[in-house]
Amino acid sequence: MLKMMNVCKSYDGKQYALHDISLHIARGEFVFLVGPSGAGKSTFIKLLFREIKPDRGSIFVNGVDIVALTNDEVPGLRRRLGIVFQDYRLLPDRTVFENVAFAMRVTEAPNKLIKPRVMKVLDYVGLADKASCKSTELSGGEQQRVAIARAIVNDPKLIIADEPTGNLDPNTAMEIMNIFESIRERGATIIMATHSQEIVNAMGKRVIAIEHGQIVRDERRGRYGYEE
Repeated sequence: MLKMMNVCKSYDGKQYALHDISLHIARGEFVFLVGPSGAGKSTFIKLLFREIKPDRGSIFVNGVDIVALTNDEVPGLRRRLGIVFQDYRLLPDRTVFENVAFAMRVTEAPNKLIKPRVMKVLDYVGLADKASCKSTELSGGEQQRVAIARAIVNDPKLIIADEPTGNLDPNTAMEIMNIFESIRERGATIIMATHSQEIVNAMGKRVIAIEHGQIVRDERRGRYGYEE
């Protein structure tokens, strides 16, 4: 699903944010990306959906060399991914239904398919009864569920999540993690950057630790390993 080979990225041409990163993540894996602030996690995540390009190295997502994509091809890549952010990034003037439907409309999905599919994923994340609410009327946990529904409505094979529980209380955060786990069980690959020691240790998934721009640990059923 994801292969990175000798990937390097610097922002000032001198100090690397990521240096010589090589890894392979198989289809259906759930991987936590951990490390102290400034370690390079955000750079790693941005590379995956081509917000930035590496200085050198190769990145293949589902067999596609995303480094070689033209700028015109990047939106197509992002439509095939599910991306979830800490700050939700919902459209405040739209309803819950419209926020999720938007992800289908940009792929030019037929109108007759949009409503049943959107309602299905809203039911899946427990928000079918909130479809007509504005996103601003929801709690933080509910807004993150909407963001997850939007991310999975096009049935992507890779979900990328950047601190998706950072603004949530512990109980709500674990509810969100249970949704992610059920998505993985349905066949998706999940890569999640997080600072949450409690979540990482509770989930028992593969842990890739980054420090000073380099992978310092890659463990199956790993633990967080940092005190912040």
